[in-house]
Amino acid sequence: MISLKRFSLFTFAILLTAICAATYVSAQQPPLAIKPIRPSQKASVTQTIGVTDIAITYSRPAVKGRPIFADPPPSMAERAKGEATLDNQNERKPGEPIVPYGHVWRVGANEATVFQVTDDVLINGQPLKAGTYSLHAVPGKDEWTIVFNNDVQWGSFTYDDKKDALRVKTKPQTVSDNQEWFMVSFDPVTENSATVNIRWEKVRVPFTVEVKDVKALWRAKAEALIAANPTNEVLPLQVAQTYLGDKNYVEALKFVDQSIKVKETFQNLRAKANGLWAAGKKEEALTVADAAIAKGKADKVNAQALATFEKRVADMKAGKL
Repeated sequence: MISLKRFSLFTFAILLTAICAATYVSAQQPPLAIKPIRPSQKASVTQTIGVTDIAITYSRPAVKGRPIFADPPPSMAERAKGEATLDNQNERKPGEPIVPYGHVWRVGANEATVFQVTDDVLINGQPLKAGTYSLHAVPGKDEWTIVFNNDVQWGSFTYDDKKDALRVKTKPQTVSDNQEWFMVSFDPVTENSATVNIRWEKVRVPFTVEVKDVKALWRAKAEALIAANPTNEVLPLQVAQTYLGDKNYVEALKFVDQSIKVKETFQNLRAKANGLWAAGKKEEALTVADAAIAKGKADKVNAQALATFEKRVADMKAGKL
């Protein structure tokens, strides 16, 4: 029998463990809070260029009949030295611009706008490393400076230019339609680039995000994933299928052979047969095709997929393809 003393110690140990576990779980949870209603509501926009993901998170102030872009009057300018921000609603006097020229702006409201990119890119032709940055701007009547800073912060109040990762120049554009609520968008988009548009009031400020070589980056990521998963035959097959779609049969067959080396399946044998046929190696293609059909039957693959390929092989042999 367990003595009363041992039972008490045992019970105490269990209670102590439970309390510690509850404290740990509690520490992992954010504190309870009522979500505020912000006048400048939060928004985000995303864009993928090839395999590179870009996300911009910002807040959307409204014009509300206020002056937005203008030179600061002398009484306003004297409140900050150099490019230091004047974007402080607690100090702004009636009639003063929301975004005075020549001073750092958070590109929105509340927290500084956040720019995230998963790979190295070019911004207006200048290199920017993959990472998370606060996005600021130094506006001007004829030229803007777009700033990517390593310090993610509230507004631009603690902005330090020594922490800049990149600064690029761009030209503002005057447009006819009024954008009441501040907005960031991606347009236009190409296969290897996207133009970011900063829009507010009747001003549009563009800058370009470019991936230097989309296909090379895709290939590097694919090879890294394959190397990290050497027993996975699907990954090299996916690369092979991409190259088949590009009609790059040399690379397609290289990767499909890599897949077959890991594990022979109906799917990779079928892909090899199709690649060989498209490359003009028809006799070898038919030999591999027969092997694919046999493998499909042995593995009891999807009946429709197998029947479709059998018909294709029959058409190959009949000279219909």
